[in-house]
Amino acid sequence: MAAFASFHAEAGRKVVLITSGGTKVPLESRTVRFLDNFSSGRRGASSAEYFIDSGYAVIFLHRHRSLYPYTRMFLTINMLDALEFQGGGAPGNTGEVVVNQQVLPNIAKVLKRYEEVKKSRLLLPIEFSTLSEYLHLLKAAAQALSKIGSKAMFYLAAAVSDFYIPASEMPEHKIQSSNGPLQLSMKMVPKILSPLVKEWAPQAFVISFKLETDASILLDKARRALDTYRHQAVVANVLDSRRGYVVVVTLETQAELILTEEDVKNEVEIEERIVIGTDSCYSDPKSSAYQRHIP
Repeated sequence: MAAFASFHAEAGRKVVLITSGGTKVPLESRTVRFLDNFSSGRRGASSAEYFIDSGYAVIFLHRHRSLYPYTRMFLTINMLDALEFQGGGAPGNTGEVVVNQQVLPNIAKVLKRYEEVKKSRLLLPIEFSTLSEYLHLLKAAAQALSKIGSKAMFYLAAAVSDFYIPASEMPEHKIQSSNGPLQLSMKMVPKILSPLVKEWAPQAFVISFKLETDASILLDKARRALDTYRHQAVVANVLDSRRGYVVVVTLETQAELILTEEDVKNEVEIEERIVIGTDSCYSDPKSSAYQRHIP
């Protein structure tokens, strides 16, 4: 990660670390059961594409098997249905495998873009699965990116668990249902945003995400996070409307980003708006992108 960041910083690019997907919290040392959340990594994966289009290099810290940039749009498609044999027929000759582009629409365009990104070394994927792996890798990433100072951005879109069971209190073997109803006592996960902002990468531009199911508490919690951690922005969203409406909150302003029916028809994604606004704010703190005050 340090080599990747230094390479692109020396080439004049900004580097963004995107966290994506949920964190798994084991209930046993030899894990059979674990706690998880609904996050698929859609926001992080799509945002990575838009950041690359905006001139950034991306470190993509993502949950194992969560959505991935460029392949994300084909997740629901059975790849075997999109492939077919042509030619062949002779014994031992299976023919040539070709792609049915009606089953995989836009595959040629996406593949071309992915090859360009790979050739330019603009995307560095790093996988995590458990909560502890995520926390360890985020700290390592922050320390690596601190070497490029203000050219680093953190876009913390991962859905990180608030609770965990310490290893010292975790049973070694599978919890037995024969023991009766299960009662768990979980500890609070240490808030890693504070040391990231103050110690590990103090010159970086940091955006966190806040998701709630109760819209009435969302903005207060976003502002409280900014007051507590003193980072640059919070992307606040409500579960039911997260794909078409977010509020970007900074210390002095807040701005609504909304997709219209026309946007949806044209397949515009809210992540494109978030990234454009984030880039404007990062490049020019006085930019009008986040200067629209909302009562």
